[in-house]
Amino acid sequence: MGTVLGAMRNVRWHELQHAYGSASQVPGVLSRIAWGDAPTSDEALSDLERWISTPPVFDSTAATVPFLWELAATDTVRDRAGVLELLATILAAGNAEHPAWTRAAHDAVAAGRATAARLAAAPDTPEAGGPSPARTVRAAATRLLAAIDRHVCPMCAGLSPHAAQAH
Repeated sequence: MGTVLGAMRNVRWHELQHAYGSASQVPGVLSRIAWGDAPTSDEALSDLERWISTPPVFDSTAATVPFLWELAATDTVRDRAGVLELLATILAAGNAEHPAWTRAAHDAVAAGRATAARLAAAPDTPEAGGPSPARTVRAAATRLLAAIDRHVCPMCAGLSPHAAQAH
């Protein structure tokens, strides 16, 4: 699998759940986001969003977030902006029946704040034929950074925006 997503093998995915059952398929979906062609990557990102963040978060959500941050920071990933948008969706989602899952997922998103800041400050690299991928990633990272800094929810009430930076 290489170094990108290499630590996925250390997660006991079969013991975690997503919206439709066992999270054992999550590593394959993350791999399709990392290395798939555009349609494959787009479909995988959509599947992952339905599985781990819409509408509630699950125990697999917090386990998945560090790998999403890794994908967002990897230049060869086709839809890094989409990955950042999924992280924002996770930060906005919750699970009232399982507040610890929500807190863990939100903490995992907040833990990537430094990556969001680095991506938000990335230089623009113009590309012929449309908006530059760097500009799209920078915009998504800027929105996520703002969401992290102003994040407040009942499950994270004790977590101030500045404390989130330390996570």
